[in-house]
Amino acid sequence: MVDVVDIWTGRTANALRQALRMTHEGFAAKLGTSVRGVAKWSAEPDVVPVTELQRALDTMLSQSTEDTKSRFRMLHASGSPIATPGVSTSASPEDLATDLKLDRDPATADLLDWLDMRAGWSAGTTRLRVRATLNYRDEQRSRAIARARAEVPRSEIAATLACFYDVQGSDMITFSANVDGEGQADTSIVTRPEWLDLRLVLGVGDDQLQLRSASPASRLPIDELVADAAVERIAYMVAIGTRFANRPLYQLRQLEVDNRRLSGEVALTDFTTYALTMDLLEHETLDAIVTAGNSTTLPLRSRLLPSLDVLKDIGSRLCVGGPLALFAAARPGTRIRGGEPDYMLLVQQRSNHVINAAGRLAVIPKSFHEPLIDFSDDAQLSATLERELEAELFGREDVDATIGMHRHAEPFHLTRLSEPMRWLIDHTDPGQWRMECTGFGFNLVSGNFEFASLIVIDDEEWWNRYGGQVEANWETQGLRRYSSRDRSSLANLVHDEAWSNEGLFAFAQGLNRLGETGGDRVKLPAITAEA
Repeated sequence: MVDVVDIWTGRTANALRQALRMTHEGFAAKLGTSVRGVAKWSAEPDVVPVTELQRALDTMLSQSTEDTKSRFRMLHASGSPIATPGVSTSASPEDLATDLKLDRDPATADLLDWLDMRAGWSAGTTRLRVRATLNYRDEQRSRAIARARAEVPRSEIAATLACFYDVQGSDMITFSANVDGEGQADTSIVTRPEWLDLRLVLGVGDDQLQLRSASPASRLPIDELVADAAVERIAYMVAIGTRFANRPLYQLRQLEVDNRRLSGEVALTDFTTYALTMDLLEHETLDAIVTAGNSTTLPLRSRLLPSLDVLKDIGSRLCVGGPLALFAAARPGTRIRGGEPDYMLLVQQRSNHVINAAGRLAVIPKSFHEPLIDFSDDAQLSATLERELEAELFGREDVDATIGMHRHAEPFHLTRLSEPMRWLIDHTDPGQWRMECTGFGFNLVSGNFEFASLIVIDDEEWWNRYGGQVEANWETQGLRRYSSRDRSSLANLVHDEAWSNEGLFAFAQGLNRLGETGGDRVKLPAITAEA
């Protein structure tokens, strides 16, 4: 008979939980400990709980019914189900079902292996921890978490991060958009006055980011705090169905930007490294707001991005990001719009299957700066924007970076372009269409670099021919279309709390630039940047 346990381990504690027929959450609440700690007992059967929990487990066993004690004896005698790396024939039915989820997407293996290696764990440890987390966090609960995160107001994110970082005491400003002088919309973008309201045309030789392959990529240490959060992130991604592929990313190492020229250096990192380190900060921030209001108790942030000095030191930290652009296409006047020609403006609501800014408003295209085939030439912002036009709006699935390896030597050969893109490539007059960088800043959410951009097509012929072919891809839950002459709707849109911070930054900067060049096609609100 086993009515007294000498030393409780993860194995015996998990056997008691199963004997009580309790979930991880219920067991944790009963013991007065964290759900993560209980899940860890399933993943690490030999771990020994602290003395306080030893006493609590003793009490729980002694107060259990005889039926519970009987089940505990049987589980204890059989060794209790112990998770082992990979799919094991000795695993419980619950574990086997979870393993099927983990093995459904080959990209998940990259995440599991990466964390084992970087955290210094034995092979298969991450799988066990993720499995245990998934066993108590079902898909329904994960989707509820996703909804709660998507509903956090943009202004509360900005306020939380403003409390954490002393921007006012630095040489940078926080970008806020004041609309018609009647109220401002705050963001978490920090910038400088000389980085705003740029008019830098892209793709004509003035944007020169150079790949320095000899420049070492930043390597963040993975301690227990970061590793635990990474396990939670992987489990969440699996439960939600986040679309993921480990691919190269450009990380910014040096930058100079003004109205005349954009120059700097980038090195290579990969998407897994970002997703399981710096990108963890977004969920930590959102969860802190959901559970405790504008909290400044953010341990991951204190570990990975503790100050503005660290934020600005891009040569010594992991800094990824990319360009995102307001898309504007000239249209002829119609009876519905009173016969006035305008620009069609696109805004997207992000899908819950994307890695960041899930469920939020953003401009489109929105992209990570990354190579496709030519790692040197693709370092230019114009290359990323052209690729994302094809992938996000023009239906080119073969240039979607999430599909894995690319086998075409020249994905942007003229013979492979979509019809809308072929028209743009064939028409080189800047009076017909152009891409511009309109602003630059760092996003306090994850420390990313953000190049606000504008893609404007001034020739009505393009919309007449291809407007019906514009369709968002899987990254978008839905599109919104606005007229550049609808001043009231655009002013209200700026204040929408559903915006991602970087999305509002690009939208406001794009509207300002379009207001300068759009002539009679625009009737835009006056948007001024304020600190």
